[in-house]
Amino acid sequence: MADAAWVPSRATVRPVDSQTARHTALVRLTHWITTICFLALLISGAEIVISHPRFYWGETGNVNTRPWFQLPIPSSRKLVNTGYGYVLPDQNGWSRALHFQTAWLLVFTGLVYGGWGLVSQHFRKNLLPADSPGKLASAVRKYLKPARRDPTEAWSYNALQKLTYLAVIFVLFPLAIWTGLAMSPAFVSAFPAAVDSLGGHQSARTLHFFVSVALLLFLVIHVAMVWLAGFTTRVGAMITGRVRNQEHS
Repeated sequence: MADAAWVPSRATVRPVDSQTARHTALVRLTHWITTICFLALLISGAEIVISHPRFYWGETGNVNTRPWFQLPIPSSRKLVNTGYGYVLPDQNGWSRALHFQTAWLLVFTGLVYGGWGLVSQHFRKNLLPADSPGKLASAVRKYLKPARRDPTEAWSYNALQKLTYLAVIFVLFPLAIWTGLAMSPAFVSAFPAAVDSLGGHQSARTLHFFVSVALLLFLVIHVAMVWLAGFTTRVGAMITGRVRNQEHS
């Protein structure tokens, strides 16, 4: 009599931890450098704004000029009339120095990441959506619906992430650099047309503020989505470069 086919018992079926490659070392390094730089720029930029929380449009703007809009916060300078009866401590010195130095570190990091992304085709392979506009819109609507996420999503970018990252990398960050340089007297002297195209020196400052707010909004949403999608898995992947998954043997 032939032996019956062997069937493994439950005791022989056990989970085996394995890991899947997720992020390269350069992506992880530039990601964390960018994170630190952005937080430093955010803090120092906020201190700079507090020194003059009024925004203008055009080439000139000062305390005697009617602002385009004004933030409802007190200033750190007595000459700036904000409607408050007191002024905040003036931190304009160190904040401007930190902002300037950190901005150049971020530009260098961005150039390294951008150059590597083009040479390695990282942008085309991992960030450029391959779906048709109709399918892409459907995928975005599906992702926006409140639902439990598939754990395998940690292994790749979804359509909404791809579009958002491309917008941040190729639109918001370049605009932040451009508008930031447009506030530099040396840059204005060397490239006046680049400043005029923005509407003037004060217009560049106002646009820089709006771009910064958009980047801050992206950061808040990004952290929230990482938390909802699995904070430990996502952050661990950005630290180690690998995603842990379970298989059975």
